[in-house]
Amino acid sequence: MYRQQQLDDLLANRRILIAGYGREGKSTHALIEQYVPSAVVTIAANDDEIFRCLDESKNNPYDLIIKSPGIPTMKLEGLCNPETITSQTDLFLQIYGDQTIAVTGTKGKSTTTTLIFHVLKTTFADTRKVILAGNMGIPLFDILPQIAHDTVVVAEFSCHQLENIHRAPHIGIILNLYQEHLDHYHSYLDYQMAKMQMMLRQQTGDHCFYCTDSPDLNLLAKELSPKVSSTLHPYSIDQALHSDIATLPTSLQGNHNLSNIFVACQATQLMGIQPQQFAQALASFHGLPHRLELVGTFHGITFYNDSISTIPEATIAALQALPQTSTLILGGFDRGIDYSPLAIYLSTPNGIDNIVFVGKAGERMKQEWEHLSPSPLEGKSLLVENDYARIVAWCYRHTRRNTICLLSPAAASYDSFKNFEHRGNTYKELIMQQQ
Repeated sequence: MYRQQQLDDLLANRRILIAGYGREGKSTHALIEQYVPSAVVTIAANDDEIFRCLDESKNNPYDLIIKSPGIPTMKLEGLCNPETITSQTDLFLQIYGDQTIAVTGTKGKSTTTTLIFHVLKTTFADTRKVILAGNMGIPLFDILPQIAHDTVVVAEFSCHQLENIHRAPHIGIILNLYQEHLDHYHSYLDYQMAKMQMMLRQQTGDHCFYCTDSPDLNLLAKELSPKVSSTLHPYSIDQALHSDIATLPTSLQGNHNLSNIFVACQATQLMGIQPQQFAQALASFHGLPHRLELVGTFHGITFYNDSISTIPEATIAALQALPQTSTLILGGFDRGIDYSPLAIYLSTPNGIDNIVFVGKAGERMKQEWEHLSPSPLEGKSLLVENDYARIVAWCYRHTRRNTICLLSPAAASYDSFKNFEHRGNTYKELIMQQQ
């Protein structure tokens, strides 16, 4: 395996606790067994096992605790030396960070990451290997045997993956920062700082792009810039709108996607991609499911699935991209997010006739908005309902012809679904069944 020695230096002969045994935990275990058999591994699959293992090891602490993304770091506070906490992402980047281009942010990560991968894969063809991994569902350790000296790794990183890193990717992109995952952090600032490790852990010669249209990101980047060793590349939607990128054919809709296309172009130029090559690859790129996904037009109503939307800012971006929306489906699992930005947006003229409120988040939105002036609910038909079969049937009856019915919930899905994909697929299946 390429750079086997660096892996040995990090893991050989260490007492290691694998905290969390989902897809990534199993990937970590398999790699250590195959490539670093001298390591002594203990597996803790859930919170109770993690707490028990840490309690039993007080007199003989683990050398490393390799934490899975689903285990909040704050759960380990006071139970171990924080310097022993690492992750698959941290270990991977310490070895292959100089070959990695990665994307983070609250929203837009998957689309931007996949677009960059598509551009590089299409352009390099058989001349250079390009591998997609990370938060896309492909554990980083699974790709180690495929990496050669000239391989490019394109990765999506969540806040959970970035929070413990010692080395950031050679090229990093931070798209935005909004309130999310607050149940995993003591504060919104802690969540933000987890993302900002993408910038803070870079080295001289590295590059970090960040979007100035995200107020919290722009402010934090300016505050932290004296501590940054890499070259910073701020960008904005205004730059994108006044660039050649704005004229390129693409299936991606909305200014938020134009911003993502712009930064993908800028970042891939550092990899040697020429503008014409980028344009050709962009033309053949199709967006991912559940992200402003066109379901189809039935009985004169065009249905869109934006189930990935779990924050109000994402829903606002979807509505801006689809101004013909007349029916909007909101809500799901309530994580205590501030919905006032969405209320303000919906209080302005917007063409929306119908709003469906789902789950505890939907109930809270409706309750809070009923007392606002101007009210985002005034003059609209409202439905409070958790059964998506009834929701879709209601949308068919109430949505005006030649307009859009949009699922863009601004809330997580875990109250009724396994994940946002499950929610989006259920919505699409019911549309097809009832049309």
